[in-house]
Amino acid sequence: MTLQERDQNAVWHPFTQLKTSPLPIAVVKGEGAYFYDGEGKRYIDGIASWWVNIHGHCHPYLTKKISEQLHTLEHTLFSGFTHEPAVRLAERLLERLPVNQSKIFYSDNGSTAVEVALKMAFQYWSNQSIQKTKVIAFENGYHGDTFGGMSVGARNAFNLPFAELLFDVIHIPVPLKGKEQDTLNAMQTALQRDDIASFIFEPLVQGAGGMVMYSASVLDELIEQCRAKNVITIADEVMTGFGRTGDFFASDFLEQKPDIICMSKGITGGVMPLGATACAQFIYDAFLSEDKMKTFFHGHSYTANPTACSAALASLDLFDLPETLDNIRRIGQQHNLFLQKIKSHKALIEVRQLGTIIAFEIKTSERTHYLNSLAEHISDFFISRGIILRPLGNVLYILPPYCISNEDLEYIYNAVEEFLNEAASSSS
Repeated sequence: MTLQERDQNAVWHPFTQLKTSPLPIAVVKGEGAYFYDGEGKRYIDGIASWWVNIHGHCHPYLTKKISEQLHTLEHTLFSGFTHEPAVRLAERLLERLPVNQSKIFYSDNGSTAVEVALKMAFQYWSNQSIQKTKVIAFENGYHGDTFGGMSVGARNAFNLPFAELLFDVIHIPVPLKGKEQDTLNAMQTALQRDDIASFIFEPLVQGAGGMVMYSASVLDELIEQCRAKNVITIADEVMTGFGRTGDFFASDFLEQKPDIICMSKGITGGVMPLGATACAQFIYDAFLSEDKMKTFFHGHSYTANPTACSAALASLDLFDLPETLDNIRRIGQQHNLFLQKIKSHKALIEVRQLGTIIAFEIKTSERTHYLNSLAEHISDFFISRGIILRPLGNVLYILPPYCISNEDLEYIYNAVEEFLNEAASSSS
């Protein structure tokens, strides 16, 4: 029995309709920007394994540091205890984060980092006996698959079966180019209420919503509006953090800094699960009390796992090397050159690019986004050419590990152009 057949007998995969999906590709090895299957076929990982693998697979420095940690302390509870990797990681993250950030709370993935942020914001007000329970969020957003994350995300195929179980959120339009004033007006209207606890957003790029991009200047205005009304702002940097947008955090593009920042995905270089939620000092201070009921009663069994923290520290070491930033800039430049070449293609609605992210929104007769039938055709087309690009419906995107070569990028670009030419000819 093959590994795929054994998998089919025993495993339930995420975001997959198992009745109709083909057998999964059995990956046996990863190296740099590549995966290899059991037959030795090589695949370029064009989306960094769901946006987490930023330095490349099986990076020798990361594996060395993780191995060293496993021989010292693999795990410990984190309530009443601490350890060097967690403290050092918090210190180094705070060195990179906006200057208003003061404390790091650890969890284990992006959804939980968001859940922590929402609970921090809600309890911040509750600890002061102030009734603020409403959240403002963008339409089309995605903040994870826990119930809090689903509640503040878009109401769509991801969470339809749970719609009646989610808490109410005030959704405002995404500030797309030319429509910024609509968003500013919607925010102004929402802030007339006196029960708004927080505003959560994916800064500059909505990931799962189709790599939708908007300007830093309008986000600055929105945060400024919230600050004037004493509303906590939460930046979900789970996807945009750790170099993806060209700067270390997307929040680095902002003049107005968020009060809370959520991190995961690239934090460990894509090696181990880890989440972190940073907050400003005034948030933390609201939980300091003689009253034990004002404690933040939240935690995870693997909170601040020393091995994961060591992976994150090793990843930050790699960010300290000049070649990492050089690679991020190089990828952004290559993306932009291809954008200029392809932006007028008749198969495209739009091409969007920021930092190492480039997205191609393809014309289609279907109104659906994520469930667009074009997605399966896109995946099959690129897999047959040894490229892993997992589209978001009719949005094809490239978001590679920073170690990817210009030659591999060019190979992917050529395949994208080939696909677009095929799409254009079939629709004409």
